[in-house]
Amino acid sequence: MKAHIIDDAAPEAIAEFVATQLSDALDSPLNRGGELGFLPISITVPGGSTPFPIFEALVKHPLDWSRIIVWPNDDRIVAEDHAASNTGKLRSIFEPVGAKVDALRDVHETPYFALTWLGMGADGHIASLFPNTDPQTDDAQLIRRLTPDPLPPEAPFDRITLTIPALLNSGQLMFTLGGSAYKRSVFEAALAGDHNLPVARLIGAAGEQTLTCFA
Repeated sequence: MKAHIIDDAAPEAIAEFVATQLSDALDSPLNRGGELGFLPISITVPGGSTPFPIFEALVKHPLDWSRIIVWPNDDRIVAEDHAASNTGKLRSIFEPVGAKVDALRDVHETPYFALTWLGMGADGHIASLFPNTDPQTDDAQLIRRLTPDPLPPEAPFDRITLTIPALLNSGQLMFTLGGSAYKRSVFEAALAGDHNLPVARLIGAAGEQTLTCFA
């Protein structure tokens, strides 16, 4: 895998990177012209505190947001107006600029993602694929409901999540680690194959995909 680790990037710089990936995907010949006209593209994004300043910078970019569908990597099983809902927060940012946000509980199939953007917990979890859930790279399901153990005290809810095969159905992988030196050490150990935590399982199954990590 080609992995690029970028240190100390500001939210605006990360947003610029994401906007470039989306612009390239929107302009791809695979998504332009023909009898169907311009086609939409999909991106999947993380929750947590790190990405939201990046989202706020991203929506300022003059993209054709009407052709962009935003999927959460995962969500807490709560109402969308609950403070813990990733989907509700994403709607409040992306829908005013014209993007569509898909809720995982409303779908059974997942698309090809122009970009899979992930966060990572200190325990090596990605999306809601915590170590106790034993995520498999050949999971037959694209979406799963599950219960983290232990439940994070700040969000003690059951989850719905994309699985590793759904996350890897993507043109490019991206991580944001939020400046944590410990998370970076876990991430670099995953790249080296030094453990079998969920992040390492995803990276090991990613093959030749390009991976960009904003540490």
